[in-house]
Amino acid sequence: MKTAYLKYDPDKTLSHISPEIYGHFSEHLGRCIYNGIYVGKDSDISNINGIRKDAVNALKEIGIPVLRWPGGCFADEYHWHDGVGSERKPILNSNWGRVSEDNSFGTHEFFELCELLGCKAYIAGNMGSGSVKELSEWIQYITAPADTPLGSERKANGHEDPWTLEYLGIGNENWGGGGNMRPEAYADLYRQYQTFAKNYNNYDMVKVACGPNSDDYHWTEGIMQSLKPWHTGAISLHYYTIPTGEWSHKGDAVDFSEYEYYSTIAASLYMDELINRHGTIMDKYDDERKIKLIIDEWGCWYDVEKGTEPGFLYQQNTMRDAIVAAINLNIFNNHSDRVIMANLAQTMNVLQAVLLSDGESLVKTPTWQVFRLFLPHHGAELVRTSCAVPFITNDDIEIPQISCSMSKKNDELFLTLSNISLDEPCSMLIDSEKSGISFASAQIITADVHSFNDFGKEENVCIHDYSGFNITDGKLTLELPPCSVVSVKICG
Repeated sequence: MKTAYLKYDPDKTLSHISPEIYGHFSEHLGRCIYNGIYVGKDSDISNINGIRKDAVNALKEIGIPVLRWPGGCFADEYHWHDGVGSERKPILNSNWGRVSEDNSFGTHEFFELCELLGCKAYIAGNMGSGSVKELSEWIQYITAPADTPLGSERKANGHEDPWTLEYLGIGNENWGGGGNMRPEAYADLYRQYQTFAKNYNNYDMVKVACGPNSDDYHWTEGIMQSLKPWHTGAISLHYYTIPTGEWSHKGDAVDFSEYEYYSTIAASLYMDELINRHGTIMDKYDDERKIKLIIDEWGCWYDVEKGTEPGFLYQQNTMRDAIVAAINLNIFNNHSDRVIMANLAQTMNVLQAVLLSDGESLVKTPTWQVFRLFLPHHGAELVRTSCAVPFITNDDIEIPQISCSMSKKNDELFLTLSNISLDEPCSMLIDSEKSGISFASAQIITADVHSFNDFGKEENVCIHDYSGFNITDGKLTLELPPCSVVSVKICG
């Protein structure tokens, strides 16, 4: 059995792990909103004003901290005023399936969803086909008092008090479907839009500029040259894990080879390099790091499930996705000095969803299990660790076998690890630089890499208590089974 070593200093914390790192993204795409989170008031499925009750409860279980809406690509064709009031104008969703939507889920429904979830609101504004005036008025409608023109319209539509808007994205993927802009052109337009994006309820709203797609370092350079901290609080990064690296044939969600598994993991680990390299460029123009990084969209993107609408991006979710989720969340924790938010794509029935639905049935996916396991990291402080881990190889792929991060909250240490190998266990020796370890408890998620949770069946991938460790002379030895995600709470 291979061995790994981890040493930590419980008194040395490095950065705050923002709860928003565990955020989610819900777009008007396929069955994410309609027939997903939102089933309508007249549905036989238990709901609160049309919002699916079991979905709300499941998202609250993982402590959802923030929700991004309405897109995505959809955001740059969304006109908010069509989705408020009693007479709503239908819209054609030209990006995803070219289906008509009745706009029954709009601003009021989104903020009610956020209130039910107890999470912060992150709205993506329409720069692609909208106007400065339209976005400015949307913010007024959301945040202005009821005795103002747009506040009174909101009141007439059923909500007197203004809402709190914590995050505002100005545009989406403006390097592509959001306008095919050059970074310099986008930055100039962004500066105009943000000038009139005024929050009226005295809350410190974070304005988010469209950052790069994957490794487009030229885009980061261009916008960081033009934007200052008084223009924006953060820039976004979009990066999807694609097993084959080919958009035309991404690979199957369930039926994949061992090599495809390891290529998926290697692609996920690339997130660390992206954050480092974009961060280096950001530091060049903002050495005080006042402008933060938000991973607006991340997760696995496979070929759609056979027999489903191609434009709806519905895919199954296996133990492979659990490993991917653990890798990314550990990376975000370890970069929490710069990364203040990350939003998994997407919340329900789309891409690497935490929830899948089929009529009245609801499934908590392996990815949901990881978000539940990592819950103690929310709002904790990142602990300094030094780690030595073995590497594994598969054909031309060489990657570290273990992914990990450690945090501290209320004098309790919390460590999350994943063993990426499909067939090799790993023994990890964990040692404190200060007092010895006196007590530990652990939980685990592990299953065959192709396993998934299905409708009407017992869960194949879920959290269990784990006893595969021992403490000797103040040091903890932990056995990590192949293809596993493990959490450890440590005292001492």
